[in-house]
Amino acid sequence: MNLFKKVACFTDIHFGLKSGSRIHNHDCEEFVKWFCSEAKKEGCETAVFLGDWHHNRATTDVSTMNYTVSNLELLSKNFEKVYFILGNHDLFYKDKREINSVEFMRLFPNVIPVKEPLTDADVTILPWLVGDEWREMSKIKSRYIFGHLELPNFYMNAMVQMPDHGQLQSTHFVNQEYVFTGHFHKRQTRGNVVYIGNAFPHNYADAGDDDRGMMILEWGKEPIYKTWPGQPVYRTYKLSQIIDTPEKLLHEKMHCRVTIDLPITFEEANFIKEQFIPQYNLRELMLIPEKVEVESKAVPIDINFESVDTIVINQLNAIDSEAYDKTLLLDIYREL
Repeated sequence: MNLFKKVACFTDIHFGLKSGSRIHNHDCEEFVKWFCSEAKKEGCETAVFLGDWHHNRATTDVSTMNYTVSNLELLSKNFEKVYFILGNHDLFYKDKREINSVEFMRLFPNVIPVKEPLTDADVTILPWLVGDEWREMSKIKSRYIFGHLELPNFYMNAMVQMPDHGQLQSTHFVNQEYVFTGHFHKRQTRGNVVYIGNAFPHNYADAGDDDRGMMILEWGKEPIYKTWPGQPVYRTYKLSQIIDTPEKLLHEKMHCRVTIDLPITFEEANFIKEQFIPQYNLRELMLIPEKVEVESKAVPIDINFESVDTIVINQLNAIDSEAYDKTLLLDIYREL
């Protein structure tokens, strides 16, 4: 018997993002409600969440925890079974899966946490891989794989590709019809590997890319993708683009960065913000001065600047105390 007849999938929702923002958590809840509604319309009896429910691996605030419990309950009530993959953000340690931030999902009997690779009939479900588990991937014969995988040469965001570290490769999955995965938020396909796209845009790295939401797969058929119509979006414009016809470019729930490429005063800039934000129900409107290249005749001097990351990492490495684990502190900082 197959693991599912028709499955609904989503990934990388990141409850607690933006320092536990109530607006973001509310967006997450509205997405889950929409996801359940669409899955019901399509006759999906099974759901798979492909990882990164929470954003912060070390701390989760009480408000976010309340959203987590209510939305796990919502999923539990709407599906016969919910397979819940642990992503790297759900794990306290990035290199082992012994502690996670959603352990209480076991209170819902039909929500199945995937803490170890799980194979049922012709489906394999993979959590965030640790250690040398990647070496075993080429041995999997299942028709479908669902996971939270970090594969080289796929885009981590709109501009940056994942480098090849010589470990897990998409070529390890030659036996599968499809490999569906979370982790990278941009929806993309290469061969039989599909990053299904995260729930909705989260920041300006997603500017102009709204192709994300949920996936529906009926056994033996092609996947169907749906975009949440209520999603927040991110855009970058020049002032000259929006000043004459803002109604064509601005709309509700938009985060917008606007480069000032016209000669306007500080008062005029403030007036534009005061008018446009309520008129189009924008989440954010940032007016940014255009960069001006200034030619300098000064003699160049060699100055070494340290980045904030370098300064913090050097300070953490310099800690000499039995009360603190430097390795753990470094791991926590790198995940911020």
